[in-house]
Amino acid sequence: MLSTIKNVFRVDDLRNKILFTLAMLMVYRFGVSLRVPGIDGQAVEQLREASRSQGALGFLNLFSGGAFGSFSIFALGIMPYITASIIMQVLGVVIPKLEQWQQEGAVGQRKITQWTRYVAIGIALLQAAGLTFIFGQGNGSAFFGSVANVPDIVLLDPFMPRALLVIPTLVAGTAFLMWIGELISQRGIGNGMSMLIFASVVADLPYSYYSLLETRKGLVFVILIAVTLAILVAVVRVDLGQRRIPVQFAKRLVGRKMYGGQNTYIPLKVNQSGVVPIIFASSVLLLPVLFTNMLGSAEGWRGSIAGFVNDYLVNSQNLLYISVFFLMIIAFAYFYNSIAFDPIRQADQLRKQGGFVPGIRPGPQTESFLGKTVNRITLPGAMFVAFIAITPYIVLWVGDVQTFPFAGTTVLIAVGVALELMRQIDSQLMQRNYEGFLK
Repeated sequence: MLSTIKNVFRVDDLRNKILFTLAMLMVYRFGVSLRVPGIDGQAVEQLREASRSQGALGFLNLFSGGAFGSFSIFALGIMPYITASIIMQVLGVVIPKLEQWQQEGAVGQRKITQWTRYVAIGIALLQAAGLTFIFGQGNGSAFFGSVANVPDIVLLDPFMPRALLVIPTLVAGTAFLMWIGELISQRGIGNGMSMLIFASVVADLPYSYYSLLETRKGLVFVILIAVTLAILVAVVRVDLGQRRIPVQFAKRLVGRKMYGGQNTYIPLKVNQSGVVPIIFASSVLLLPVLFTNMLGSAEGWRGSIAGFVNDYLVNSQNLLYISVFFLMIIAFAYFYNSIAFDPIRQADQLRKQGGFVPGIRPGPQTESFLGKTVNRITLPGAMFVAFIAITPYIVLWVGDVQTFPFAGTTVLIAVGVALELMRQIDSQLMQRNYEGFLK
């Protein structure tokens, strides 16, 4: 391990990329500490404490690296860009123009990236306006009703002049983060957006474990550390797990040269969807809160609906919330995999390239085989992701602790990005005849 780390810093190009990435991440963490102007400091402290929960507020704070809890210039984080990327990927199935761009290679990808930026800015504008009106008009505790001690008002009076300053600041923060992410992708190491998310989710881990040690000392803390290590090992194994479908290519004579005849495989990851189903499910579970806020808190049937949503569909400690969250993650995993992997397109590409799955005829039979295989491996992968996602709620429920840091979305993102980063470092080391991390 130590020799591999030394080899990393022996290569000038790789060393410069790593240092540049670290410098950009330091800029990002510095921006997290810069608070938006016109904010009540005492209310922000109250919001920061409330955002350490495992509910919707904690989810927003997780992806912003603590910036949401402190209402900093990066309070929206990189989530608008993630949402825009998912939307563009979904629309690529139904909009022919986007599908055409996906098949144009690098040129089409640049067009998709540009439109993803536009969509991300639009989403950031909507989210910034929504958060500003929620915490500026006294609706903070009403929107996040399941979380204790959420401040009603964060913006100082008067509202409107300050809102016109806060909204552009939050949108500009998101645009700046997108720029940093693209700089890391171009001049650094790893995917820039993934590195920003990684820095966000692991930033609060030291404080979380310290708080856990302060509240649950002795045997309980040791057991929770053992559970953390077990989850880490399980996530790594599942993330690296693949179902390899063998493919053979027929020999063909082009001029005087013989082409084809080699054997390869189609790698299908067990956890192909990653954390996307969790993001989908968490976003959908916020919709009932928006609906009840539109109904108001009047008595009668409106009050009954608002009470049911607040007690069951938003409360992360409730069994119904955990069950619905679990089932929605599985459903969205199937939905995302059906978009990410198209058996019809894959079978058509194999046929055009002269490839076939041994024992399966090209065409409809190959399509049916690939579709069944994807459905079979999606179920265990989706159930594993769903179980990891609800692990913090189970631990909080059974273990009587207030927080469980390294579980759920945190471990899935951290492991996925770390493995991808190590693969990229390994590829550059092996090009220069050095031994890498992954063996």
